[in-house]
Amino acid sequence: MALNSCAQKVIINREIDTPEYGKMLLGNQSLDQFQKEPYKAWYDENYTIYPIDKTALEGLKKEKINSYNIIVFLGTWCGDSKRNFPRLIKILEETKFPESKLQIIGVNRQKQAPDGEEVKYNITHVPTIILEKYGKEIGRITEEPETGFIEKDLLNIIKK
Repeated sequence: MALNSCAQKVIINREIDTPEYGKMLLGNQSLDQFQKEPYKAWYDENYTIYPIDKTALEGLKKEKINSYNIIVFLGTWCGDSKRNFPRLIKILEETKFPESKLQIIGVNRQKQAPDGEEVKYNITHVPTIILEKYGKEIGRITEEPETGFIEKDLLNIIKK
């Protein structure tokens, strides 16, 4: 008796090239996609220039941010995403956050991902950084951090 698998194949690193907006990443992405052009230029610049708040960073380590899952919705065409996504990654690297617990989802200009993940998470703006624990959302940062620092907002979410 043959068993049919219902597992859906997840396509990662999907990139499209539009006449109007150029290249953009859609759907699930790996971090190494941001080391390819045209993304590398803005990614590296915003990663390098961001001064991490060391006190908040130590707080994230103490509060065990690595025990959470993080889902990021971003638009590679969006100024806020280009600025805040590299900052988030710099923070996560400093906390030794496991890449396996990070999901990066690219959306188009209508905030839609190819597999419809934006519907489940009610995405209306990008970037949206979602913290989950045991499969439940415990908080999110939408577009800009309230404190002006992603690491401070993440710490505030965890400490709620």
